[in-house]
Amino acid sequence: MNLELLESFGQNYPEEFDGTLDSLSIAVTCSFNKRGTLLAVGCNDGRIVIWDFLTRGIAKIISAHVHPVCSITWSRNGHKIASASTDDTVCIWDVLTGECEQKYRFPCPVLKVQFEPRNMERLLVCPMRHAAVLVDINGGHQVIPIDEDGDLNISASFDRRGNYVYTGNSKGKVLVLDSKTLEVKASFRIVLGTSSAAAVRSIEFARRGDCFLINTADRVIRVYDSKEVLACGKDGEPEPIQKLQDLVNKTMWKKCCFSGDGEYICAGSARQHALYIWEKSIGNLVKILHGTKGELLLDVAWHPVRPIIVSISSGVVSVWAQNQVENWSAFAPDFKELDENVEYDERESEFDLNDEDKSVASGGDCKEDTDLEVDVCAIEPVAAFCSSDEENENSDCLQFLPIAPEIEDPEDAWTPSEPNLAPSNPTSGPPTKKKKYKSYDIALENPSSGEIHPLLNSKMKDKQMLGGKKAAGRARK
Repeated sequence: MNLELLESFGQNYPEEFDGTLDSLSIAVTCSFNKRGTLLAVGCNDGRIVIWDFLTRGIAKIISAHVHPVCSITWSRNGHKIASASTDDTVCIWDVLTGECEQKYRFPCPVLKVQFEPRNMERLLVCPMRHAAVLVDINGGHQVIPIDEDGDLNISASFDRRGNYVYTGNSKGKVLVLDSKTLEVKASFRIVLGTSSAAAVRSIEFARRGDCFLINTADRVIRVYDSKEVLACGKDGEPEPIQKLQDLVNKTMWKKCCFSGDGEYICAGSARQHALYIWEKSIGNLVKILHGTKGELLLDVAWHPVRPIIVSISSGVVSVWAQNQVENWSAFAPDFKELDENVEYDERESEFDLNDEDKSVASGGDCKEDTDLEVDVCAIEPVAAFCSSDEENENSDCLQFLPIAPEIEDPEDAWTPSEPNLAPSNPTSGPPTKKKKYKSYDIALENPSSGEIHPLLNSKMKDKQMLGGKKAAGRARK
């Protein structure tokens, strides 16, 4: 994929609706891999549907959980996916085989799971009403320290390279901890006016640059520079770069994210299917994308490379992209677009290798064109796929999934192999059995075991409201 030819000569944000992705189940959450070639969608029936985003087709379906998938994350090289479910479990899946490798059982609902950006052997898990937990693949875990006020409504996230963990609580206190030693490196509080604090709902980092945003309960999105936050140290008072909000409707934000280049910020409304896009450097609202009226937004994700956004509402994944208009004059200034065919008179020597009629330039000999050698073997790294501290691309990155062809009339001796796997060597003997995954119980102190997951709680409320409306209708009759 030649990204240089895909550069848009204007804005780098989507402008219109560009179709839907029907996952054959009710979609709940989604996440792109590092290259943006694969999109993982967690569904209400516990399945994980992996889409080939270039062909817009389903590449693999993993029967992951029994209960709904509430959070999903990719490893850096794209070979593994971690998912959290409302059944209080977190699982790590091999993308190629679709098999579970590790399973972690928690004593309370899990709200979020995230791979460490530079380490596939550690996960950040946010249990409900409990401090965030760092889990390694061998079953060990570390509870991330909380602030002295003891608030347990914690939202947490790794920074862009996994060096620090940022946590925020419902009293507006944000802690920055070293991901290895869990030592507090910086802290600050988001205060409204003189006394009241704004509860932190989520923390999101840009893929490029040092910026991160904090979505708070006061309906304001604050953008900070991580270098400035670390420089202020403990109990600092860093000033946000931008404060983004909907001044007209006072919208509460369900999910926020950065664009792939970190220059734009997208926020999904919690009351309707509407996406607000701001330019980070200026802070001005550049676009509002409206979905179907009456739908509620569940998740939003921005493509890592292209100006494409996917959003989930009513169980369907919606795609938002730019309106691609062919403009050949942008590449060739002397190119003329014709409304109809025009007769063209060819010159006698127009396509001759040696122009015999060409007049020799006066005052010197005619210069012969020299052949230039073009290197077609060397592969230059694409800047969009390289991190700022790396010179080359990640060579072992999984970009696409092989798909087994569907055979209408198979031969008698043909036996279907496991989908999406290369055929086994006939000399290697019988096919191997699925390996048993490793299961671990994560013991936490004072877990909120009696709590109901917000995803299930919202469904119960919808059913109660629907039942109340039916009862009211029968009473009128």
